[in-house]
Amino acid sequence: MSGMDESGVTLDSRQLRVLAHPLRSRLLSALRLDGPATATTLAAAMGSNTGATSYHLRQLAAVGLVVEDAEQGRGRERWWRAAHDSHSWYSRDVAGDPDDRAAATWLTEYQVRLFAEMIAGWVRDHYTHPPAWRDAAEVSDFGLTLPADRLRALNDDLHAVIERYEREATGEGEQVLVFIAGFPRLPSAPGGSE
Repeated sequence: MSGMDESGVTLDSRQLRVLAHPLRSRLLSALRLDGPATATTLAAAMGSNTGATSYHLRQLAAVGLVVEDAEQGRGRERWWRAAHDSHSWYSRDVAGDPDDRAAATWLTEYQVRLFAEMIAGWVRDHYTHPPAWRDAAEVSDFGLTLPADRLRALNDDLHAVIERYEREATGEGEQVLVFIAGFPRLPSAPGGSE
């Protein structure tokens, strides 16, 4: 993963291990994408129960990934919000610890599965959207031959473009998802030699 803008957090070992859990990852994503919510609302959306959802929200709060949103709460009702807009970690920071590597690997693989499901959902559903949105959205792939430092520069440039669009956002339109994955092709990848 790469570095983040000022609204992001670089995960430490403890945060990474706490986040490497399916319900916790889903809860954090929901709070980031949909805004503050109660454990009851999140439980209904996740197909979970309020007790489990509350427990996992407290686990995320214990490592600073979510916080209570006192402005939303009324009475005993507890609202939660994401503490940051995004997160990242560096492979070099987890490489020396097998548990950190396992957490980072699980979390990355989980995110990739979710990305693939979201893209497939768009492909199945996109004809129900207006032509302007169908024409604006795309799924592309490119094959380049680059050394590691140029791949890092490419990914940094792509992040800078996304951050610029985020800064310039007016709140108009629909919420869109952008996935970036730049990595060396493995020999077992389609078209590769085995």
